[in-house]
Amino acid sequence: MRLTALLAAVAATLLHTTAGAAEPTEKDAIAMVEKGAAYIKAHGKDEMIKKVAAKDPEFVQGSLYVDLRDLSTGVVLAHPFNPSIVGKDLTDVPDASGKKYRREIIDLAAKKGHGWVDYQYKNPGSGKIEPKTTYVLRVGDVVLEAGIYKK
Repeated sequence: MRLTALLAAVAATLLHTTAGAAEPTEKDAIAMVEKGAAYIKAHGKDEMIKKVAAKDPEFVQGSLYVDLRDLSTGVVLAHPFNPSIVGKDLTDVPDASGKKYRREIIDLAAKKGHGWVDYQYKNPGSGKIEPKTTYVLRVGDVVLEAGIYKK
């Protein structure tokens, strides 16, 4: 009986963990960005860039991940899934609806230090353009971002 109960508890935990990873929440995005900010403060920006580029599980969990952007130039400093955009300034490239959301991310980080930006983005899971919201946090001259798709 005890083994059955233990296996059921383990299965429930795994299902919950998998479900949580598949559908991250706003709280998850904030927590991941704040963890990234603490890492930068403890180890520096360059070490954080390496962690993100290496898809470190602290900063890449399923569809939730942190990326970094330079606050003054808008240049992408690190992205775990799209290394082709690293080193590029995509600030004025619009989303599917024409919104220059990256410009909004930089402006928000510069003026308020943190907050949410909504936009339309291709969901790699569905292959469709979907509403997305990204939590933004300024740490010195860097903007940390983690976004979730809205349901």
